[in-house]
Amino acid sequence: MRVNEEIRVRDARVIDSNGQQLGVMLVKEALRTAAEQGLDLVEVAPQARPPVCRIMDYGKYKYEQSKRERDARKKQRVINVKELKIRPGIEEHDFQVKVRNARRFLTDGDKIKLTLMFRGRQITHASLGRNVCLKFYQELESQAVMEREPKVEGRNMIMILAPRSQEQVKGD
Repeated sequence: MRVNEEIRVRDARVIDSNGQQLGVMLVKEALRTAAEQGLDLVEVAPQARPPVCRIMDYGKYKYEQSKRERDARKKQRVINVKELKIRPGIEEHDFQVKVRNARRFLTDGDKIKLTLMFRGRQITHASLGRNVCLKFYQELESQAVMEREPKVEGRNMIMILAPRSQEQVKGD
């Protein structure tokens, strides 16, 4: 953004500090008006014809802008994908431990990649692995939504679960 003497056009459409249009005037005249009020002349729309300039406190404007950007950064949430690995013949207690961990990940807002690993000839019984994956999903159905169905990739079966949004929980 160009400010005060950096503005290189002759005429500009000027808006005062209250948002009222002052019309098209010479930039020198607008600079004089801004200086009388103790404010800056800021070019807000350089691509317009004629360019639009606004009389404002540039320091305060920059501060407000940086404050808004900081607030936006605070609200951003990075979604991690947590991987849980299991086998088709997993014991019930081990299974429940994995489910408990998955619940914790989902409440933290992370996605879950469930990898069911087959060994040797177990791959011929992929339906058993699929049943384990679906059982895992049923345990977490109130908190998770299946983003990707269980699918065999090489010697592994992979399923992805995402946390349910609050609207989805209320809607059920």
